[in-house]
Formats: sequence, structure tokens, C-alpha cells
Amino acid sequence: MAKAPDAFVSLKSLKQPGRPDPKTAIDEIRRIYFKTTKQTIEHDLAHAIELLKSLETEEQREKASVFMEGIAQMRSEWARAAKRKSGKTAKRGRT
Repeated sequence: MAKAPDAFVSLKSLKQPGRPDPKTAIDEIRRIYFKTTKQTIEHDLAHAIELLKSLETEEQREKASVFMEGIAQMRSEWARAAKRKSGKTAKRGRT
């Protein structure tokens, strides 16, 4: 069985009872930001959003916002690149 990529972030922690410690949640969002890949971005973003929802104060959410914006930006850039790549391929086939 193949080992999951290092960037894949398990949602297991979200299924445990109670909220994660705010510092732990922010640290996890930061880790997701640095470890996400094109292959894991959708899952990682969903995980980061759930962690963000667990933060109770605006101050805590502000600390996480730079990482959340970065994750969202990566997702957008990778989606645009994939769309351009697939668009170029389709145009080549036309005469």
C-alpha cells in the first residue's frame, strides 16, 4: 500500500471531541500552508477551514488569516494553470 504524501493532512483531529487549542489550530493551519501540494490542496483547504472555524476570537482568526489567504491563493493559481494547460491542449487539436 502506498504511503500518503507528506502534505496530506488528516481530518482525524477534527473528529475528536472538543475544540483544538487555538495555538495548536493556528500552528496546524501554518503547517498546511507550507506542506500543501497541487494534489492535496482541496483536502488541505477544507481542513484549514474547519480549523479556522474552531477559533473563537477575531484575534485568533487574524493570526491564521495570512496562511488562509496563502492557501486560497495557491489553489487559485494552480486552478488557473490547469485551466490554461487544458485550454492550450484543446486549441491545438482545432484547425
